[in-house]
Amino acid sequence: MSEDALLPPDGFRQRGPKPSGTRLLLIRHGESGANALGLAGGPLGDGGLTELGRAQAHALKDRLAMSKELSDTSAFYSSTLPRAIETAQIISSALPESLQHIQQENLCELSVGEGDGLTWSQFTEKYGTVDWNNDPHAICAPGGESLMGFFNRAKSAIEDLVDRHPGELVVVVCHGGFIEQALKICHGVDGATRLRPRTENCSMTEIEFRDGWKRLLRYNDLAPLAR
Repeated sequence: MSEDALLPPDGFRQRGPKPSGTRLLLIRHGESGANALGLAGGPLGDGGLTELGRAQAHALKDRLAMSKELSDTSAFYSSTLPRAIETAQIISSALPESLQHIQQENLCELSVGEGDGLTWSQFTEKYGTVDWNNDPHAICAPGGESLMGFFNRAKSAIEDLVDRHPGELVVVVCHGGFIEQALKICHGVDGATRLRPRTENCSMTEIEFRDGWKRLLRYNDLAPLAR
């Protein structure tokens, strides 16, 4: 008898059936120069991975190579920001060799527009502090995004990946803000809601999309650094 056949009826069920839909495995990049220096990290301020960020990415790569838990990955994406690209390049050797690393701008972190590269104190001094609790449509800086604009971009990107890869495991190296939007989508939360999760560098978040419903399979799953 299958495991699914042994599950209680839906009304009693605490644990769902085995995943069979599209699974998006979202990996936050390793620590970046922008993270370490407190910068608004668009393309200019990104800085790529720090030494710690590279160590985090290598630790994840080593775990994946040993566990082979992503051996059935059929598609591999990252954002176009340097910190995500470098993380993806490091972990790629632990994924199937046949995968093509595809970079997409719609997977990037929230755009800070003209504030790119400023320290956060410089950013707020120049543009003020955006109040998304009261106005989620407010732009954070000239040329940047609002909270709702970011949410809608992330929602569109996720829907496109799910439609493009039915029933497949898709690995996406992205950003903490993008993962927060994905969690909202998973739990049916309004885009204007602030979840404020603490998503760790190089942690894995996995969401299943199947027949119109969504299920969180794991969150903040990471490979600890050797001490």
